[in-house]
Amino acid sequence: MKVALYSRISKDTSDNQNQLLLLREYCKSMGHEITKEYVDVISGAKENKPEFQKMMKDASKRKFDMLLFFALDRLTREGTRKTIHYLQLLDDYGVVYKSYSEQYIDSSGIFKDVIIALLSTLAKQERVRISERVKAGLEKSRQQGRVGGRPTLDESKIKKIKKLKSEGVSIMQISKIVKVSRGSIYQYLG
Repeated sequence: MKVALYSRISKDTSDNQNQLLLLREYCKSMGHEITKEYVDVISGAKENKPEFQKMMKDASKRKFDMLLFFALDRLTREGTRKTIHYLQLLDDYGVVYKSYSEQYIDSSGIFKDVIIALLSTLAKQERVRISERVKAGLEKSRQQGRVGGRPTLDESKIKKIKKLKSEGVSIMQISKIVKVSRGSIYQYLG
């Protein structure tokens, strides 16, 4: 099996070499061929990880069969939804993935579908928690007398927006003419 290794550390330390040594040893013991090693020295929360991007591009071209990483937090710390998105992309590309230190994160085994379902459930729960925090914050603001959301428009602006739209004027042009955000315009055209 052709395997790509991905390693990420926040600072240039010996930890990176430790991760790579363990991953290389694992591949050797399993008889896997290492095709490429991708190494980022950057925070896992950053979206623009150069080696990670190269690795995903190579995965899309099936330059390797398996991606092996030390732990899920070494792959990314962008949140559950983004993590699942990356894992789903790998699956869509036909590339299996495996976490060295978390044996249950292994799409090459019989529990592949269970892992995807579990991670999807975690992502859904994260969305629910975020929504609940936003609602709680808005409610707190209301209790303190602040009002969130888009400002309401007076009737004359609403009529002007609708008239311009019926004349075929684009949303962007209407936004400039009326001096209202495009989101507010969509709200009144809805």
